[in-house]
Amino acid sequence: MAVKTNPLQFIQQVRSEVAKIVWPTRREVILTTVMVFVLAALTATFFFTVDLLIRFGLQELLNFFG
Repeated sequence: MAVKTNPLQFIQQVRSEVAKIVWPTRREVILTTVMVFVLAALTATFFFTVDLLIRFGLQELLNFFG
């Protein structure tokens, strides 16, 4: 069973919880953003290469039987 609190207590609890938040620094935000873009580029390159290999393999297979 949930304990009911009045609105004033709720606001005080919210403020105390918000005070516990540790916000990232500007450097951390920039670094993680760059990492996301680099990893996205690596992933895109990987899947592009795999797609080319599969396409090439299927074309060779179809040319062999066609």
